[in-house]
Amino acid sequence: MDIFLWGVIPYVALVVLIGGTIWRYKYDKFGWTTRSSELYESKLLRIGSPLFHYGILAVIAGHVIGLVIPESWTNAIGIDEHWYHIFAAYGGIVAAIATLIGVGILIYRRRTTGPVFAATTNNDKLMYLVLVSALVAGTYITVIGMIDPDGPGVNYRTTVAPWFRSIFILQPDIDAMAAAPLRFHVHVLIGLALFCLVPFTRLVHILTAPLHYFFRPYIVYRSRDVQKAPGASPQSRAWAPVGTEDRDK
Repeated sequence: MDIFLWGVIPYVALVVLIGGTIWRYKYDKFGWTTRSSELYESKLLRIGSPLFHYGILAVIAGHVIGLVIPESWTNAIGIDEHWYHIFAAYGGIVAAIATLIGVGILIYRRRTTGPVFAATTNNDKLMYLVLVSALVAGTYITVIGMIDPDGPGVNYRTTVAPWFRSIFILQPDIDAMAAAPLRFHVHVLIGLALFCLVPFTRLVHILTAPLHYFFRPYIVYRSRDVQKAPGASPQSRAWAPVGTEDRDK
């Protein structure tokens, strides 16, 4: 069972994530969107969306630091495990609270605003269920770390982190992950399920960075009516088309 859970399922999740993303981009490029509902309701969205998005970015950053950076690296710069877990626990609980409050507001908004609820698909409902489950499981782990930062099973950097890094060198450290407490097992399995959902839900937008916004030309809006009202000031030459045909004539 350990081989299946920690040596097979992670690669299945990676195949689904990568293959599903390629499929979505190829066959549903125009559906690659969050399907924004801001036009239906904006007051709750202004509160819930920033809380959730900034909170989840902090959560992701914490996972990257904890799973990718080896324990020996932080020890080398003078941060021992005790202080590392103190910082991780308190920073993690702030990020978790912000994220949970944000997603709670977004779910409440989606359930109580008629047009938004009508636009909610079964994929959305499943996504929210798995996402909230992952957040709750992760928050529980963080709370345990705050209650007893030196307790047994808290140092995931000797179990979950080595296993996570070993996945990418195709030598999964199954024994390390199997030695982690049950709460980590549950959280990781829910996280893997969430990865599998990314290509097929609105979560796919996390893989898109609008970098072209920095390079696209300015959009100039001007009237198509070339007739000037009596007494109107002449148009500035700065707005005259250069090297293009005047299509208004």
